Amino acid sequence: MKTIEDLGDLRGRRVLVRSDLNVPLDGQTITDDGRVRASLPTIKRLSDAGARVLVVAHLGRPKGTPDPAYTLKPVAERLAELLGSPVLFANDTVGAEAQRIASAMQDGQVAILENVRFNAGETSKDDDERGAFADQLAALADAFVSDGFGVVHRKQASVYDVAARLPAAVGSLVQAEVEVLERLTSSPERPYVVVLGGSKVSDKLGVIDSLIEKADSLLIGGGMVFTFLAAQGHEVGSSLLEDDQLDVVKGYIEQAAAKDVDLVLPTDIVVAPEFAADAPPTTVAADSMPSDQMGLDIGPDSAAAFADVVRSAHTVFWNGPMGVFEMDAFAVGTKAVAQALTEIDGLSVVGGGDSAAAVRQLGFADDDFGHISTGGGASLEYLEGKTLPGLAVLEGDSP
Repeated sequence: MKTIEDLGDLRGRRVLVRSDLNVPLDGQTITDDGRVRASLPTIKRLSDAGARVLVVAHLGRPKGTPDPAYTLKPVAERLAELLGSPVLFANDTVGAEAQRIASAMQDGQVAILENVRFNAGETSKDDDERGAFADQLAALADAFVSDGFGVVHRKQASVYDVAARLPAAVGSLVQAEVEVLERLTSSPERPYVVVLGGSKVSDKLGVIDSLIEKADSLLIGGGMVFTFLAAQGHEVGSSLLEDDQLDVVKGYIEQAAAKDVDLVLPTDIVVAPEFAADAPPTTVAADSMPSDQMGLDIGPDSAAAFADVVRSAHTVFWNGPMGVFEMDAFAVGTKAVAQALTEIDGLSVVGGGDSAAAVRQLGFADDDFGHISTGGGASLEYLEGKTLPGLAVLEGDSP
């Protein structure tokens, strides 16, 4: 893939940067600006080189029409604070305002275009409709930089089609993400431990298939663990359960044993009668869950055991919290795993999404870990070995 250096002298050239600024909002207040901060190095680098930087990004899922709840205006304001210089804001993506700003920008200036998903062409499955919108985006700029790792697994106009229409390069964020994930897939230093959580086994099928061949230990927590416990014949009460995945999970258990992979499941579970922050928590053995309770976290013994396995590793990939970390009573398992990741002698990778949100909410700093991915879904698909359209197009391949 070409890098920014390959684009040559950028002074005075308009560069369209696809960033991932899909931040969580409480009204118009950003509650976690991690993705904005992650986008800074590439934007600042282009600005310092004298480029006229047009940032395109999405926020939420506004379904192809403008929705004030998903405006990028708060993100533009936060980006300006972090850059320490003004950021222009276009109230459309390819309309009159975007065209005016693109034409009037000075060298080094930065502008954010309004939410790209306010336009139906961005996510259209129709190649012609998506291509027509990409033509409008491409007309605003002289070059394209792909720096939104959280969307490179999507074949969308601002990710895929624009890259085929302009001189294109990879930004420093995407470049760093790919380098880290390549280490996880091709040359992990051992012991290599994978920790998977989150709600559903079905969300992780591909990555389990891939990593059960590569990891030394696979630790399972979160809501998905109850399908594993049920596959072993245990009662799981009213916990999350995917009945249609029981046979698949039984296969994973057998496969891990056959390949001498240490598949670690919790030995105790924190349960409660309902999904609520004030529900009274009780710790029970994983094979003795009451039928009228739901599991909301791995238990303290399991948290300690998981942490011990993590600390013994030289490479760890973690995707998915161990419990409902948003509620204090059910955050212990997630916090124990996060703490252990900060203590390993080697590479620790937090695989984006809820895991990244969890470590920040629980008080950890980004630099406590070797790498925090900005794209949970993209990270998983890369580790599964899937072709990611936003990367393939930069390599000259068509997915």
